[in-house]
Amino acid sequence: MLVSEIMLQQTQVATVIGYFERWLKRFPDFPTLAAAPEAEVLHAWQGLGYYSRARNLHRAAKVVMKDHGGEFPRQLDLIRALPGVGRYTAGAVATFAFEMATPIVEANIARVLSRLLNFREPIDTTTGREALWQAASELVPKKDAATFNEALMEFGALVCLPRPKCGACPVRTFCRADPPENLPVKKARVKTVALTERCGFIASRGKILLEQQTGARWRGLWTLPAISDFGIQTSDLPPLARVTFPFTHHRVTLEVFKTTAPQPLKGNQSWFPVAALEKIAMPSPHRRALEELIPKLCA
Repeated sequence: MLVSEIMLQQTQVATVIGYFERWLKRFPDFPTLAAAPEAEVLHAWQGLGYYSRARNLHRAAKVVMKDHGGEFPRQLDLIRALPGVGRYTAGAVATFAFEMATPIVEANIARVLSRLLNFREPIDTTTGREALWQAASELVPKKDAATFNEALMEFGALVCLPRPKCGACPVRTFCRADPPENLPVKKARVKTVALTERCGFIASRGKILLEQQTGARWRGLWTLPAISDFGIQTSDLPPLARVTFPFTHHRVTLEVFKTTAPQPLKGNQSWFPVAALEKIAMPSPHRRALEELIPKLCA
């Protein structure tokens, strides 16, 4: 349950299914996950993005082993104290795995409650979130809370949609929203910022130079080296490959240029045989660029 909820943070169900099945084959329980090296955990996660989720799952497994004797805690406060587990995830695990009478508020439920209550505060503010959680707490039954919460989620997913099917709504006589499609209210969207990242493609004797990231975005993952390491100008050079990908409030374009290895190599840089790249934990944009370039330049 914890694995699926963490994977579903910011990722659609259709994308998660295959990763979830492969993850459980590789890490079927907390002892296996806690004992695994971080590089193996990140490799199993690659392609899902937001790698902090994988690190948090890894850390949570270690906490379960160290502080709870290998048994997943059944108290809401202890579940929420696990790394990477927020209010919704803790509530979902508590209600669906352990049948606790715990409220949950996710996108569908927030939309339903906003319309039923004609709630006009932005739901993505602290005040708005707290008000919805309070409303959910007052509604959740003491018995069979899992069925109630699931019903609210399904109602929002099937009937109380962004474009609501009010004619099919079984609770329309209780709905205060007018018109319901104007709710919920949210803050103005943050403008997407376009960024360009330039990296180098360095191949020698069947090996590719990569560097291990230490920053927050891809910490622990191997990427193509940043072009800033080579002291060359790229303004007049066409890139060998260009990959565009979204990242939070940014749209990032990865441009790859052919160059030579810096001397000496940095401490976080290393050569990898082409045949070994499949086993290296690497973010999807860099892997896609390599898959495009290696057949052309390393044949």
